[in-house]
Amino acid sequence: MTQKVRWGILSTASIAQNHVIPAFMRADNAEVVAISSLSGRAEEVAEAFGIEKAYDSYHEVLDDDTIDAVYIPLPNSLHKEWAIRAAYKKKHILVEKPIALSSTDALEIKQACLDNDVILMEAFMYMLHPQHQRVKALIEEGAIGKVKHFESTFTFYLADRDGNIRMEKDLGGGSLYDVGSYNIHAMRYLLDEEPISVKSDAVIDKETGVDLTSVSYYTFKSGITATLTSSFDQFHQQAYKIVGTKGMITVPFAYRPDNHGGVGEVILSTNTYTKTESFMNDLYRDEAEHISYTILNNQEPINTLTNSYQNMRVLERTTEAFTTNQTITIDDDE
Repeated sequence: MTQKVRWGILSTASIAQNHVIPAFMRADNAEVVAISSLSGRAEEVAEAFGIEKAYDSYHEVLDDDTIDAVYIPLPNSLHKEWAIRAAYKKKHILVEKPIALSSTDALEIKQACLDNDVILMEAFMYMLHPQHQRVKALIEEGAIGKVKHFESTFTFYLADRDGNIRMEKDLGGGSLYDVGSYNIHAMRYLLDEEPISVKSDAVIDKETGVDLTSVSYYTFKSGITATLTSSFDQFHQQAYKIVGTKGMITVPFAYRPDNHGGVGEVILSTNTYTKTESFMNDLYRDEAEHISYTILNNQEPINTLTNSYQNMRVLERTTEAFTTNQTITIDDDE
């Protein structure tokens, strides 16, 4: 019988119920044994999913010695506090993106995990879809020549805004930290290079102060440029394209292929032909199995603590760029 990581869930958030708990249940090496809620819903959700234990506080999950790891889908502003608390209770961690609200906070989380020999992965589950490995392979093969430009758009129309944590600035709301974090992460992951400058414009909601839309332009030491768009105010898009000297790669279902039946597509276009390849996986299950495998085998996950810190730095500088309306240098010596 396969050894399983015993997971506790901090909160009954919709992403936990709709995606992550079912994914853990489909995983071969994981099981959810406890769930907690401050709103009194833990018992109801535990019964719905057949979860053994229901707690009325997050502390009870962390104090449960039978639990190996915790999943944290709390509001962005609470990620740092509960990730550090979990680390000091020797619990491994899967935390929703973004890992924190600042690069300083991300460093504190990283240090807490290192000090306590705890594995943490920030939940950029898109990385585990095979379409992106194919994209990286095509770039390495020279299929599009020398890479010159990266463009990514992740948008959706947020209809129900009243009381939505995405619209609360103090909780880390705004399109950049929500869907824009994927754009930045994919840019860095696929180009395998850090940007050196950013200029950004944003549409700010007058009532809440959060960015409804951000459009950002990045430069790289290699000469590559990138344009990223995030929005709560536009039709749903989740695509990126990489343009080279000899061709272009387009990925139309980049970040949530689960909304497309799990199917991702990689479209290679050159002057002489266009070729489309399809790839499929169970994205959230693969995330659950990957983080559980790294815990069981004491290995670093695909999305490392260092990578999470670096992504947070770029998010932070991008916010600074649209707040100050200036081009911001992204130093590489931090």
